[in-house]
Amino acid sequence: MDILLWVIIILLFIASFLGIVFPMIPSVIAIWGGFLVYYFFINSDSLTWWFWTGMIVITVILFVADIIANSYFVKKFGGSKAGERGAAVAVIVGSFITPPFGIIYVPFLTVLAIEMMQRRTAKEAIRASIGSFLGFLGGSVAKVVLQLIMIVWFLIAVWF
Repeated sequence: MDILLWVIIILLFIASFLGIVFPMIPSVIAIWGGFLVYYFFINSDSLTWWFWTGMIVITVILFVADIIANSYFVKKFGGSKAGERGAAVAVIVGSFITPPFGIIYVPFLTVLAIEMMQRRTAKEAIRASIGSFLGFLGGSVAKVVLQLIMIVWFLIAVWF
């Protein structure tokens, strides 16, 4: 029985990384699913309150990673406040329009349109839109790193 449960845990962890490319798969929920399978069906003593507190903190960071990264890079590349806000909303909307690619092109086009409406030059608008794309990449890298930290922490808590 434990082998089957471990297979489920591993599949949930793999699904969490697929969720970075396919946003309709809830990455953090998949990881938490693995933790909860272990906690409720294998051993509830290994995971301490330090573990759960750390996972909650990392989870909050994961939820806002895309939005923060997108807004940061739009601003860094000369985008307006409206472009930053538009990028943040477009990340969420884009993940539902045409997954997985909507999370890339919807923020890019949204920032481009917002910056053009604010009478920016095409060069400035494209530059801010490129910032949106780099924000997506930065957010994805951050999510991979944070998810790896969560999984490694879990494995250390379970095995040591």
